[in-house]
Amino acid sequence: MTSDPVEWLISDRPVTYPDAIAAMEERVAAIRAGTAPELVWLLEHPPLYTAGTSANPADLLDPNRFPVFPSGRGGQFTYHGPGQRVAYVMLDLSRRGPDLRRFVANLEKWLILTLAHFAVKGEVRDSRVGVWVDRGRNREDKIAAIGVRVRHWVTFHGVALNVDPDLDHYRGIVPCGIAAHGVTSLWDLGLTPTMNEVDSALIDSFGEVFSLPPL
Repeated sequence: MTSDPVEWLISDRPVTYPDAIAAMEERVAAIRAGTAPELVWLLEHPPLYTAGTSANPADLLDPNRFPVFPSGRGGQFTYHGPGQRVAYVMLDLSRRGPDLRRFVANLEKWLILTLAHFAVKGEVRDSRVGVWVDRGRNREDKIAAIGVRVRHWVTFHGVALNVDPDLDHYRGIVPCGIAAHGVTSLWDLGLTPTMNEVDSALIDSFGEVFSLPPL
């Protein structure tokens, strides 16, 4: 397999969901074949909903609001749109350790370290996937979602961090099947980082979590 370092790709305009899936499928095959390096792709989508493999049709509250795409990733319904930084993570776990639970935990750690760049304390919950922010007074809001898929130990799909999306767009679904808690974003918390600043934090934090074991 290739020993090249992880490649980073940042798209400067919204990418349609079908185009993103097609590109990931192609890259995952190339990583497995050893003809391309691992990739982290940072992008935004136009407004849309995706349904993971565990999605409950009843959680799609407004099916006509935005396009709805079935997704091969794990999880339930989620929203993607402008102001949200999606990171599609294509890593070869046969090199890094074939442990899906550890990979998901590392995605959580990566997001928590990224949020710490902006003095935000991200937290995980055993019963709920994603990264959460304690708002006080028994209120917790999700700030980042996680949904992954693995093929022959090569990962794809990834994470979605809310920077400054229109949070009203979440009203068309029950996000990740969790009705008891809300969603938030960095800007909703009173912080105003640019997407470039968020990207820098993601890149800086990545190596702290996803370092390759020695050969």
